[in-house]
Amino acid sequence: MIKKISAFARITTLSLTVCLMLACSDSGTTQVSPLNTANTQYDLQLDMQEYMNHVLEPVADTLWDSAGWVDDIHTGYEELYPETDEEWLAVKHKAAQLIEAGNSLALPGRAVDNDGWLTYTNALSTAAAFAYRSAETQNQEDFFQAGAQIYSVCTACHQTYNPDISRFASE
Repeated sequence: MIKKISAFARITTLSLTVCLMLACSDSGTTQVSPLNTANTQYDLQLDMQEYMNHVLEPVADTLWDSAGWVDDIHTGYEELYPETDEEWLAVKHKAAQLIEAGNSLALPGRAVDNDGWLTYTNALSTAAAFAYRSAETQNQEDFFQAGAQIYSVCTACHQTYNPDISRFASE
């Protein structure tokens, strides 16, 4: 039996707290603002499901798979954190990609609305920036917390905008 449930419970509790903190705080971070798009067109070739499946989810999964630990009855305890400078650099790159993925979700033609959607996209980029800084300093605890924040944002957004497809709702 895998004891990931304990870690999941910790992440879920922390995620809900972080989500509330992100929603209620003014951290002074740069916020995505609506663009004057009268003469601007974007080449958005992926629909939302393709974007999530091919861009956002693989990057987020890489970060989640690089933080925390697994305690399996058959294989034992295993730390998931990067161990070398190269591994930390790889997750830093993924965090940078997730920052920009959050920004991309705010583009006209991809943004669902200019209210809650932009709140979630900003929160995703902010949490990914925390992961980026944590990877840069190789701080395991902060990297784990950043993953929890990312999970919280993703869960809240899925529950708000498309709860039927949310893989997070059943976990």
